Order: sequence, then structure tokens, then C-alpha cells
Amino acid sequence: MNKLLSFLKYVLLLGVSAFLMWYALKELDFQKMWAELQSADYGWVLVSLVMGALAYVSRALRWQMQIKPTGYNPPLRHTYNAMMVGYIANLVLPRMGEVVRCTMLRRSDNLPINTGFGTVIAERIIDMLMLILVVALTFLVEFGRIRDFFLSLLTDKYNSLEQSMSSFYWAFWVLLILAVAILFVMLRYLSLLRKNVYFHKAVHFAKGLLRGIFSITKLENQYTFWGHTIFVWLMYYGMSLTVFYALPATAHLGWGAALSVLLAGTLGMAAPVQGGIGVYHLMVQATLLLYGVPKEAGMAYALLAHTSQTLLVVVMGVISFMASMLRRTRPVTQQSHTSA
Repeated sequence: MNKLLSFLKYVLLLGVSAFLMWYALKELDFQKMWAELQSADYGWVLVSLVMGALAYVSRALRWQMQIKPTGYNPPLRHTYNAMMVGYIANLVLPRMGEVVRCTMLRRSDNLPINTGFGTVIAERIIDMLMLILVVALTFLVEFGRIRDFFLSLLTDKYNSLEQSMSSFYWAFWVLLILAVAILFVMLRYLSLLRKNVYFHKAVHFAKGLLRGIFSITKLENQYTFWGHTIFVWLMYYGMSLTVFYALPATAHLGWGAALSVLLAGTLGMAAPVQGGIGVYHLMVQATLLLYGVPKEAGMAYALLAHTSQTLLVVVMGVISFMASMLRRTRPVTQQSHTSA
């Protein structure tokens, strides 16, 4: 049953991605878009790929630093391989990568799943803080250009949002009352719950999760950790900027436009569809329209940036998967030779 639900979820999300890509491409002149891609300077795309690879290595180092305060110390190659295989898993089913990467470290370094999840949650919180910083910088630098876009977007959605606010209020109060009721019942029957084996398992899981989340407060070198964080996002920004120079239609755009594209692209990649396909392309194309870039050229940029980085993830992820499989099978091979 679980496999069937996972399959249906995969098919549904893939269908959403396919529809969004169709919607993004349906009114474009393919000859113009193909001409843009043919005239691209792929040397700049290569530079963006190097930046992407450096960002992944830096993220793996940062994750290793997060795990160490929990009492486990996996080598860099293990955190890197687990992270890259997790990124491939996200291309298959969104958010599955978090499960895969924690499971791999459980097998290789005996890191508890709940502790691993806690470090991933902390990682996501940090990325959210960096995204908020990008939003603030983008609005500060490009406010005049993006103001009308967001105002029109909010105006279009205002009426429907206003009509549904009452439903949101009701849902909020129902959830709040339910949470209070559950808390009251737990406190009322706490002595009985303490005798329940499942309650103990839940408490143990929660403790491990919190240990992973708060691992960032016990880092040996906070400066190095936050240095990796800043470096990763600078690489993301550099990837957006360098691909500008690959296309004639976007080569004139500056660092402010790259901030806007970084913001739009990050939000697109965060959408719950495989690899942000469709959502990323629509958002980046719409953002570039604000800078006078034609639809075809904007889509060419989105295709170039997204496809190249996706291929990078696939190549690096497949290598990491093969390396992790070879490492797991090596002891068995040695044992068989010894027996012989």
C-alpha cells in the first residue's frame, strides 16, 4: 500500500511538472529560443558548474561540522556521498532526499536517523535565514523594478485571499484547540504514558531530533561554519550571474538582476515538484521579463541554468552512489578472499 501511494505521489508530481513546463513553453517561438541556445557561450556555463560543485563540497563540510557535536564524526566522503545521493532522490520524489541521506549515514557511521534529521532541519532553518537575507537585499537593491510585479500579483490574489481568510481563521482555531486538548490529555495521563513503550520510543526520537537541531550551538568553530554558509550562497549567486554572460540577450544584466533571479530560482526550486521543474522556469522567465529580456531568451536562460545544474547533480550523485556501494561491498570481498 505504501509503495502504491509513493508511486501515485510520484506520478502526480511529475504530471504537475510536465503541465507547468508545457504552460511555460506553449506560447514561445521555438526557433528564437533555439537560436539563443545555439549562440550561447558554454564556457560561462562551465564556470557556473564549477561554482555549483564547490558549493556542494562546502555544504558537505558544513553538514559534517553539524554532526560532530552530536558525538558522531563521519568522514567528509561519507557526508558528501550521502548528500549527493539525497539530491538525486529529490529529483525522483521531493523531500525523499532527506530520508535517503540520513539512512546512508545510519548505515555507514551508525548515526541515528532522528539525530540526522535534526541536523537536516537545522540546515533548512539556516538556509531559510539566508533566503530571507536574499529577499531583503533584492528588495533593497531592486525595489523600484520588482515593486509593480509584486503589487500586481498581490492585487490579483487579494479578492480570493480575502474570501478564504475566514476559513483560515477557523482552521487556526480548530488546530489550536486540538493541540491544547492533546496536551491536556498527555499531562493528565502522563504517569500511564510513561509505562507505554511507544511513548518512550517517541520521547527518545524527539530527544535525538532536538540533539541534531541544536548541534549548531555546540560547534567547535562557528566562524568556519558560517563562512561555509556564506560561501555556499555566494556560489549560488555566482551561478546565476555567470550564466547571464552565456547568452547575448542577458549578457548586459548586472548583479542586481542576478539577485532577483537567485531569489526567483530559489523559490522555484523549493516548490514540491521534482527538481523544481516547470516552477523554476516560469519564475525565472517572469523575473527576466522585468529586465526587458524577451520570453524566448528568458526561457533559454532558465533551461540553460536549470538543465546544466541538474546534470551536474546527476553526475556527481551517480559517482557518489557508486562510491558508497563499492565501499559497502569491499569488506565482503576481503572476507571471501580470506576464507578461500
